[in-house]
Amino acid sequence: MSFWFAAAWFSLAAASCADDTKTAKEPAMSIQIASTAFAAGQPIPDKFTCTGANISPPLQWTNVPSGVKSFALIADDPDAPMGTWVHWVLYNLPATATKLAENTPPAPELPDGSKEGINDFRQVGYGGPCPPPGKPHRYYFKLYALDRVLDLKTGATRKDVETAMHGHVLAEGQLMGTYQR
Repeated sequence: MSFWFAAAWFSLAAASCADDTKTAKEPAMSIQIASTAFAAGQPIPDKFTCTGANISPPLQWTNVPSGVKSFALIADDPDAPMGTWVHWVLYNLPATATKLAENTPPAPELPDGSKEGINDFRQVGYGGPCPPPGKPHRYYFKLYALDRVLDLKTGATRKDVETAMHGHVLAEGQLMGTYQR
């Protein structure tokens, strides 16, 4: 009987450790991110796509934890025919930032010190939704609150940013909009 007791205790201890490890890797808070241009889960207006002016939508966020040193934003389309397509990589947004204005200019470095990376259009800055004709695609604007400023040069890729922020995410949030042509 002591064998079964020891086996049960070991299983519980291992499960407890596994849960602690999982929890430590997940951000404790969720940032609320929204846009005045479209509601969560709703269509993104043409103005913010390749069909229109192809400018970035306005974004704002709340519920930011203390200890934030910078933010990173990645916008992508997981429904693209060739796999997830990256539309915007923005990092080192100041910890005091609570919004991004409509039509954030494409520039390697913005006046506030933020840096824009290379999207999958092979350009710096925002590249709006431009799916092939057919069913709607989902576009995620993912914001990460970080406990440090990322040590990356201008023009970083999504992979560069994700690697640099690994283990430094205090909170995250996302806004999803759709678009179809």
